[in-house]
Amino acid sequence: MSDVTAVAEKKEPLLKVENLKKHFLINKAFKKENRKYLRAVDGVSFSLDAGKTIGIVGESGCGKTTMGRTILRLTDVTDGNIIFDGTDLAKLKGEALRKLRPQFQMIFQDPYSSLSPRLPVGEIIGEAVKVHKIVPRAEYKDYIYDVMQKCGLQTHYFERYPHEFSGGQRQRICIAKVLALKPKLVICDEPVSALDVSIQAQIINLFKDLQEKNNLAYVFISHDLSVVEHISDDVGVMYLGNMVEFASKKELFSNPLHPYTQALLSAVPMPDPTVKMNRITLKGDIPSPANPPKGCKFHTRCSRCMDICKEVEPEFKEVCEGSGHFVSCHL
Repeated sequence: MSDVTAVAEKKEPLLKVENLKKHFLINKAFKKENRKYLRAVDGVSFSLDAGKTIGIVGESGCGKTTMGRTILRLTDVTDGNIIFDGTDLAKLKGEALRKLRPQFQMIFQDPYSSLSPRLPVGEIIGEAVKVHKIVPRAEYKDYIYDVMQKCGLQTHYFERYPHEFSGGQRQRICIAKVLALKPKLVICDEPVSALDVSIQAQIINLFKDLQEKNNLAYVFISHDLSVVEHISDDVGVMYLGNMVEFASKKELFSNPLHPYTQALLSAVPMPDPTVKMNRITLKGDIPSPANPPKGCKFHTRCSRCMDICKEVEPEFKEVCEGSGHFVSCHL
């Protein structure tokens, strides 16, 4: 009886990404073997439960945003599986994909360019609600008012235009636009990077409140490790299209194992001026994803590089069985 209960309690994750790849063709040679590809996302795997948050960190150009857009099928998948609520999004097309769209949404990085300047706020938030018939027409306006209030927007903003708002208010409009579709998964692409620190705190607290009320799952992409530490349950570190380390927030921040993760964490500023920083400086530039180095992609910048690192690509594996701490490193 206890075994049956254990099986019943073990739920499938809301999102399961398996060996996801997104390659862009940059040299259209006639022969296939001569064609050149930019490997923006090159074999990423992770899973995410409902009501949880995964933080994705890494330098600019490492493939974080491309991974988010590919998961949502805003760009086509080169290879791999995206299992969302039991359905493989990588294999869906046309009407079948369109019907599922309200369930997974994205908040873009720049609130200034992701809102149409020609539409009033009420129409921006409600346009997709009408298209997907989320609520009956008679309840439409009351529903939009309710969503606006949940996101900290006054109802009299309904007729106003985006240029009349501050950055923080615009980001709230972007969040309301997504929330109105009643999604299960939201991919947040650096949603607070363009905002002041005080406004960042308000928006992050809003994210957490909405998560608790609606059981939302977030993939939170950010450069700011202090923000990621505050909002995430698990953290994944990306480098040149690959996930190099993945662990729970507590484990990753207290015990980073990959040299790249250690370098990123050493760069986080400390509020206490008396604490001496042991800064790890990475040498050299990030290699091109169109021509990644052989073996471990990080070996050209790693101070602890060994001969095997230059020849053999490390396997992304669990450090100890059941620990949930995965790392891709020969050390």
